[in-house]
Amino acid sequence: MGRIGKEVAGQVISFIGLIGVAVTCGIPMWRVTTFIGANIVTGQIVWDGLWMNCVMQSTGQMQCSLNESVLRLSPDLQSARALVIISLVFGFIGFMITFIGAKCTGCLNKDSSKAKVVIIGGCLIILSAVLVLIPVCWSAAITISDFESPLTVETQKRELGASIYIGWASAVLLLIGGIILTTSCPPQKPMYGYPSYPPAPMYPYAGQVANPATYGPVYAPPSSRPYTGTGTGTYVPNKPYAAPAAYSPAQYL
Repeated sequence: MGRIGKEVAGQVISFIGLIGVAVTCGIPMWRVTTFIGANIVTGQIVWDGLWMNCVMQSTGQMQCSLNESVLRLSPDLQSARALVIISLVFGFIGFMITFIGAKCTGCLNKDSSKAKVVIIGGCLIILSAVLVLIPVCWSAAITISDFESPLTVETQKRELGASIYIGWASAVLLLIGGIILTTSCPPQKPMYGYPSYPPAPMYPYAGQVANPATYGPVYAPPSSRPYTGTGTGTYVPNKPYAAPAAYSPAQYL
C-alpha cells in the first residue's frame, strides 16, 4: 500500500506541475511594463508573452495582438517558446507512462517491470522540469538586468510577470513529483529460507583430533625370506641353494 500511495502522490503533484507549465506557456505575462503619463488617464499596462502582446488602458479596455513572426520576439522569448513546448511534450509522455507501470494497473505482469516503467516516467518528468526552468530563469535574468540598467528609459523598464513565478512553481512541483516516482525501486529477487536470521556458528566436535595423523602404505618384507641373524644384516633363504647335479649325455641310437 505504501508504494501505491507514493505513486499516486507523485502523479498528482506532476499533474499539477504540468497544468502550471501550460498556464505559463499560454498567458501573456512574461514581462509587464507600466506606463503612467502626466495624468492617470494616459496610463497603460503592456504585457509581453510568448504568443501575444496585450495592452490594457486605464479605462479598462484591453487590446491583444498575436505574435505571428517569431523574429519579433527577443532571443530569450524565442528560446522559451521552443523549450516550454518541448517540456510539455516530455512531461505529458512521462505522466502517461507512469499510468502504464502503476502497481494498481494490470498492463504489465511483473512488479519489477512496472517499477522500471514508473522510474522512466519519473525521469521524463524531471527532464520536463529542467526544460521549463531554463527559459524562465533566462527571461527573469534579462528582465532584471534591463530594469537595473541606467541606459534603459524609465518608461520602457519591464518587471517580472506572473508567468515567471508560475513557471518557477511548476518546475519545483515537477521536480518533486519526478523524484517521488523515481524512488519506486523494483523488488529484489526472491530469497528462500530465513534471510533475517544468520546461520548458526560452526563449533568443532569435542572428540575431533586437532591434527589427525596421516596414514600411508608401509613396506613389509615377504614372509618367504625372514630376516635371520643378529647384527649380520643378511637374509638367509629357507631352502639353501646348491649347484645342479651333473647329467651324463644320453646315448642316442
